[in-house]
Amino acid sequence: MRVVKASYAGACYGVQRALDMAVEASASGEGASTLGPLIHNPQVVAELAARGIRAVDGPENVERGSVIIRSHGVTPAVRRAVEERELPLIDATCPHVARAQKAAADLARRCGCVVVVGEEGHPEVEGLVAYAREAGGEVFVVAAPGDLSASIEAPVGIVVQTTQTREALDAVVEALAARGIRPEVKNTICFATRQRQESAAALADEVDAIVVIGGRNSSNTTRLADICAAACPRTHHVEAPEELDPSWFVGCESVGVTAGASTPEDQIAAIVERLEAL
Repeated sequence: MRVVKASYAGACYGVQRALDMAVEASASGEGASTLGPLIHNPQVVAELAARGIRAVDGPENVERGSVIIRSHGVTPAVRRAVEERELPLIDATCPHVARAQKAAADLARRCGCVVVVGEEGHPEVEGLVAYAREAGGEVFVVAAPGDLSASIEAPVGIVVQTTQTREALDAVVEALAARGIRPEVKNTICFATRQRQESAAALADEVDAIVVIGGRNSSNTTRLADICAAACPRTHHVEAPEELDPSWFVGCESVGVTAGASTPEDQIAAIVERLEAL
């Protein structure tokens, strides 16, 4: 069975940057805490905990050491809470997320109404909403055109969760256009996300089965699995090699491998090794 890895897969720049910053903080020996899991990858979070970096719910739970703002970013209120406690702060917010936060605030000031295309409740989206509201905006979170409130009126600004698809953004823009609303759009979808989605879709068309690697709590990995499943029914989302079931690949001449942006290279290599041994 031939194992084919997607052209673009695994940890993106923002995730790798956050991991490097966290590992550097652990080397100090003073301990550090992340506000929520640093990235949506349970294995990585466990490895960081073993290094003395624990995930906490909020600044009030930090007893000592540095506070690390995770790659998804935080709300302005949480950042202020860290600063008020005068705790050492390490900002590992992905630069693309920081750009989206700024765009949300700018659109709120210019348009008054901001539509965030993304997954409600996701920490990145919560941050975007908070930045827009602090700037005086009325904010709506939508995942699809059907989520658009009838009360939305022009002028409208649109900002996008960095791991969303271009198709989701275009569908919302078209739905507003059908109402006669021409929104000001800030396409804040991360290029690395788009690369991984397009690469996964192309690979899913070429193989008999495909394995998507990454945390089940990772929205970008879950989205990759959905994209692959649309083209390849034998799509399997796993977090670790021991989850692989040989029966999944009976009769397969080729199997593809892709991974979400929160999946380090060593986790991909372990899956590839197990597949090649089948």
